[in-house]
Amino acid sequence: MTTSNPESKDAANTPAESAPRPSNFIRDIVIEDLKTKKFGDAVIQTRFPPEPNGYLHIGHAKAICLDFNLADEFGGKTNLRFDDTNPEKEEQEYVDSIQNDVRWLGFEWERLCYASDYFDQLYAWAVQLIKAGKAYVDDLTAEEIRQYRGTLTEPGQDSPYRNRSVEENLDLFERMRKGEFPDGSRVLRAKIDMASPNLNMRDPVMYRILHAEHHRTGDKWCIYPMYDYAHGQSDSLEQITHSMCTLEFADHQPLYKWFIEQLGIFPSQQIEFDRLNLTYTLLSKRKLLQLVREKHVSGWDDPRMPTISGIRRRGFTAEGIRNFCAAIGASRTNGSTDIEMLEHFQREDLNKRVSRAMVVMRPLKVVIDNYPEGLQELVEVANNPEDPNAGYRQVPFSREIYIEQDDFREVPPPKYYRLSPGKEVRLRNAYFVTATSVVKDAQGQVVEVHCTYDPASYGGNSPDGRKVKSTIHWVCAKHAIAAEIRLYDKLFTKADPSQLEEGENFTSNLNPNSLEILLDAKLEPMLGLAKAGDRYQFERIGYFCVDPDTMPGNLVFNRTLPLKDSWAKIEKKAGA
Repeated sequence: MTTSNPESKDAANTPAESAPRPSNFIRDIVIEDLKTKKFGDAVIQTRFPPEPNGYLHIGHAKAICLDFNLADEFGGKTNLRFDDTNPEKEEQEYVDSIQNDVRWLGFEWERLCYASDYFDQLYAWAVQLIKAGKAYVDDLTAEEIRQYRGTLTEPGQDSPYRNRSVEENLDLFERMRKGEFPDGSRVLRAKIDMASPNLNMRDPVMYRILHAEHHRTGDKWCIYPMYDYAHGQSDSLEQITHSMCTLEFADHQPLYKWFIEQLGIFPSQQIEFDRLNLTYTLLSKRKLLQLVREKHVSGWDDPRMPTISGIRRRGFTAEGIRNFCAAIGASRTNGSTDIEMLEHFQREDLNKRVSRAMVVMRPLKVVIDNYPEGLQELVEVANNPEDPNAGYRQVPFSREIYIEQDDFREVPPPKYYRLSPGKEVRLRNAYFVTATSVVKDAQGQVVEVHCTYDPASYGGNSPDGRKVKSTIHWVCAKHAIAAEIRLYDKLFTKADPSQLEEGENFTSNLNPNSLEILLDAKLEPMLGLAKAGDRYQFERIGYFCVDPDTMPGNLVFNRTLPLKDSWAKIEKKAGA
């Protein structure tokens, strides 16, 4: 079920209203299943089944949108189910963060479920398979099991324990449950076919011994089901009609079906689709955890991370993510998506949504010598030219202002149209000014520029019709607010960070310039009211978001994205 998130203005429009649903093969399967009544009168039931062993990332967002939007389109339901079968890696912190991320994206689940809810039933079904001669307790070590399994070109060998009697298997499995054996000493395996061309069907492990505290069941269990055993049966218990997962699980589908058929339970079906691969990005929870533990980033929600919490902190919008996921769709072939496409959908959404502000990142003082001392004006500025209902604000202007250092050159290079000695520029929404002289420090650096202004050019227009080639932004020095600005860039230097040279680790491809911190930015006074999570377009610079580190008297902004949109140009060129 889809819902607006009351905690986020991003979800003011539900995905059904804001994002198109292009036809894809999974949607076509659902349509056909409804037409043929494959599941009788049952409603379409999907689920999003994360393992709570890390934070969700942008790849999970694709799966979330697919699961929830498909069910929503056809009047169905979606469960959020935690596949919590590995207590050594799972934590309540991850459970909480996942729920928060799904809701922030604009979705609400029908039921909150856990694989651990089904541990008793899964155990009972395992006993049923033992009694049917379809499962056995194996004493081989993990390494021996690998050796017996064979290869892609050679069949496996039967375990010497494969033909234990039903009675012995039942006894050993019960004793495994009671904790009589150490970790790794025994497993329960399905008895299928050691000569199968599909390695997943060569007597896969169903249960392993693991004396570990579970975040929900405590020490009740010391044996835990493997994912391949628990997943399909959990789907069946919830009567999931369409169980979507990524393509690496395609070879597991026969095993998924085998368990369901042997147990004679609700016939959930597994459908595989392409996983999201983004350029300049790694979407491996294991590697993301390594970045956190080795302190290459400040945490799971570091704005450089591709986690949902990270990109939320950076200033991305939920609607922009949903629109991106709708645009890329789903297919049966893995590929790579340019990160600029994701950024394009964010800019498109932010451009419509956020207020403008004038901010000087690297300030250079300008004194307008012929402007009356003590005079202060209020310049009227549109909050968002893209939104007629956004209104206007009053920005103070006086004799001393700040401009960007890059907007002045004492010796301008060719085709430099911004401020330089003798040149006239427009101050945005204010006046024309002409640079006349500079003040330098002991090192010869320009620290102050003196100008004159044309009083008749108020509003940025000259009554005599003369033109200027450049408009620059500014901030009134007297009323400027100081802030810390964090300029985030791509975390990796390579388009494919997983491609390594000999002797390299993936961390060798980290971008040493992925974060630059500016401590002396000057902001227009309106931004003094900004609070954590608020987003703005800093005119001529980019999109920014107030970081949670912000405290009274200490504003902190994160750069979400610069204004440049390379993907829009690529898309336009392709269309032409």
